Amino acid sequence: MILLKRTLLFFMVLSFVGCESSTGDTSPINDQEMQSASGPTPTLDWQGHRGARGLLPENTIPAFLKALEFPALTTLELDVVISQDDQVVVSHEPWMSATICQQPDGTDIPAAQEDSFAILAMTYQEVKSFDCGRKVHTGFPEQKNMPVSKPLLKDVFSAVTQYCTEENRPIPYFNIEIKSQPKWDGHLTPEPKKFAQLVMTTIKEAGMLEVSCIQSFDARSLQAVHALDPGMTTAWLIADDDGLKVNLKELGFMPTIYSPSYKLLSAQAVKEAHALDLKVIPWTVNEIAEMQALVAMGVDGIITDYPNRIEAALSGKK
Repeated sequence: MILLKRTLLFFMVLSFVGCESSTGDTSPINDQEMQSASGPTPTLDWQGHRGARGLLPENTIPAFLKALEFPALTTLELDVVISQDDQVVVSHEPWMSATICQQPDGTDIPAAQEDSFAILAMTYQEVKSFDCGRKVHTGFPEQKNMPVSKPLLKDVFSAVTQYCTEENRPIPYFNIEIKSQPKWDGHLTPEPKKFAQLVMTTIKEAGMLEVSCIQSFDARSLQAVHALDPGMTTAWLIADDDGLKVNLKELGFMPTIYSPSYKLLSAQAVKEAHALDLKVIPWTVNEIAEMQALVAMGVDGIITDYPNRIEAALSGKK
């Protein structure tokens, strides 16, 4: 019934939407799915971007567990790529970033050559040999550095489940971004159908389907996910200002969430998305005043590098 409703809404959208503004980011599950899922049922979905990038090295198990220390946080946001041996690796880039990673011998990765350190060309055993936590990230002065490697998605699921069991905390949602672009096909990432299949299989084998959302900036990847499972929760990430009508036409089906940068949002854009039964969750919001302004607009959630700032945002502090 939900799928039929979204299909009808999609065919209505071209005549219904007369806007050139864009909407927000990623809410991992629609209302009916929230009622049946094993995770929390938030009124506002607070998501830890790459775990807690402002506090600990991004997309690492310590960062995900750190984010879970904050009770209001309901979702862990993360990115995935694929290794040579078809393992789903948690990483923002499909290569070893010179900004955050070092070679196995401890030397820096030359910035001009970082994309030659392609994860698709490495086995996961090789990926693990790179440290991606010791380097100081100048963009995040509060980040505590530590030796840590890029984890597998299945190991993140396992570590989070264990932590939540031990701490008597609800299992969070997982907002998983497929990192793909047409120019990366075949040498940095698999083609979209294979990429989507590997991610979906990992989610299903871990028993996390009901608490997972797949997001992407690449329409092809979301289309591949939708073809595999039309009921899968999806988020259409947007970085342009083409507007709701144009963006939905490009995607070709109605996602669960419409998800652009928070800078593209207005109260009218949120209203238009809600009229189409779309969730709105902007990325990436780090200032408390901006969080509060977005909540006032009626967004369904907020993605932030600083889950430690959620409480202040909720309390009305500036």
